[in-house]
Amino acid sequence: MDPCPFVRLTVESLALHLPSATRPAGSGVHPSTTPCYAKLKLKNFPSQTALLPLATATPPESSTTAPGFDLSPDALRGRPTLTLKISVFTGSMGRTCGVTSGKLLGSLQMCLNLGNSRSRECVYQNGWMKLGGGGAARMHVRVRTEPDPRYVFQFGGEPECSPVVFQIQGGIRQPVFSCKFSADRSRSLASNFNTNNRSWIRSLSREKERAGRERKGWMITVYDLSGSAVAAASMITPFVPSSPGSDRVSRSNPGAWLILRPNGVSISSWKPWGRLEAWRERGPAHGLGYKFELVTDNALTSGIPIAEGTMSAKKGGKFCIDNTGKDEPGLISPIRGFVMGSSMEGEGKVSKPVVEVGVMHVSCMADAALFVALSAAMDLSMDACRLFSHKLRKEFSSDEQELFT
Repeated sequence: MDPCPFVRLTVESLALHLPSATRPAGSGVHPSTTPCYAKLKLKNFPSQTALLPLATATPPESSTTAPGFDLSPDALRGRPTLTLKISVFTGSMGRTCGVTSGKLLGSLQMCLNLGNSRSRECVYQNGWMKLGGGGAARMHVRVRTEPDPRYVFQFGGEPECSPVVFQIQGGIRQPVFSCKFSADRSRSLASNFNTNNRSWIRSLSREKERAGRERKGWMITVYDLSGSAVAAASMITPFVPSSPGSDRVSRSNPGAWLILRPNGVSISSWKPWGRLEAWRERGPAHGLGYKFELVTDNALTSGIPIAEGTMSAKKGGKFCIDNTGKDEPGLISPIRGFVMGSSMEGEGKVSKPVVEVGVMHVSCMADAALFVALSAAMDLSMDACRLFSHKLRKEFSSDEQELFT
């Protein structure tokens, strides 16, 4: 199983030195803390933003790290150099009537030669640079690239259609997994688990049957080429309207999945590896909210959150577990760096998720299968969180499935 040669571009140690700390334009942050922010642009990539703390010493007393850029093999092909542009603005980072509310203070550009970036870490800048545009403002920045090889998988169809999953390497597509989706509303996997050490699952099974509309009993199992089940995602908390008369799954009462790994012959004895919650955010954006946490052997009553966010239900987006640069005090996540990313289409669109998994997090095919199952659960949550006024496709109906079994 060969990985694809991704490269991670990191922009860190960001700080700003001003000749005099003046009050920023608009109602931004007080100038004694963070009056400015930087916008990073790389051609054909979404722009990134990061707050800029003020600094007077070398090295800066405090600094920030931008989200960074993931350079895929396609992005690197035929592009030996890239131009990174960093623009610095004073004021708040928000937008008013579609226009950036900050005032441009200055900008800088640097040309990055990516010739050796696939094989070793390269540092292009580490220190102070003067901002163009006049004035004496300077910015401290460290720009580097490092190899970030990843395994890439793609679903051959929508997860609810029980597709084959391919591994992608260059122009080669090789089948490595198959999936089986079921929507058996009479099955409650949570109640089949060993109740001696899974009290938090047992409590869920005791809940009274919810009246009215609900989406429950969904499950997708991942098989290797020999036909052995190697991972699964099972819906353990139904996706139901938040209250009588409501049309959405709320954050206060989200639906949930368990991501399972093998532990014996029967799937009811498998061990939970992770727990995914999803809900429908309020507001005109109609976002899909999510939270993923790892389940540990010694703390089954709670998990360790490692990913949380919102994506557009209309446009889709990318579900990502990436702690690069997130070294804040109190962070308890056991992971560092890029773990996985999975593309998602918006509601009503054909979705064949592409899953990227960092090499350091995969020691065998079964490890990769867990991330494939998680990606499927996230994609299926887009359907599970659709407004209940919308009818789902027949694959989500257990009645339809029973006609062909």
